[in-house]
Amino acid sequence: MRPDWDHYFMEITEVVAKRSTCLRRQVGAVIAKDKHILASGYNGAPSGLAHCAEVGCLRENLSIPHGERHELCRGIHAEQNAIIQAAYHGVSIRGATLYTTTFPCVLCAKMLVNAGITRIVYQGNYPDNLAKEILNEAKIELIHFRCENVKEG
Repeated sequence: MRPDWDHYFMEITEVVAKRSTCLRRQVGAVIAKDKHILASGYNGAPSGLAHCAEVGCLRENLSIPHGERHELCRGIHAEQNAIIQAAYHGVSIRGATLYTTTFPCVLCAKMLVNAGITRIVYQGNYPDNLAKEILNEAKIELIHFRCENVKEG
């Protein structure tokens, strides 16, 4: 069966996540509007810097739980990289949908609000209640994606 648009873009996020250089969690993000991809991103070290596989993961070495002490990570989140890619190429993402393999953290949530994202389709959860509160307060539509049923569309 032909996938609907949410299934289509979510499948693409899984391919994007394969480019991740993070040792703890591979995340992919796609920003789409009007059935077109505007930008994509995956989590990992900034361009030109050594990847975590080369220098190690400080958060892992310190046993820092997921969702805490983001400032100790040398990587950029997938959502942040997608926003940066759009800005770098002069593409407005206002009114777009973010598709992501993992629910955004609070840092990404605040950026997504200010970038004008109106809908987030996510697959996996992330332990960050403040992110959910901020996105709900901003009235961003949140869709927990489950891939069991492929809808034709």
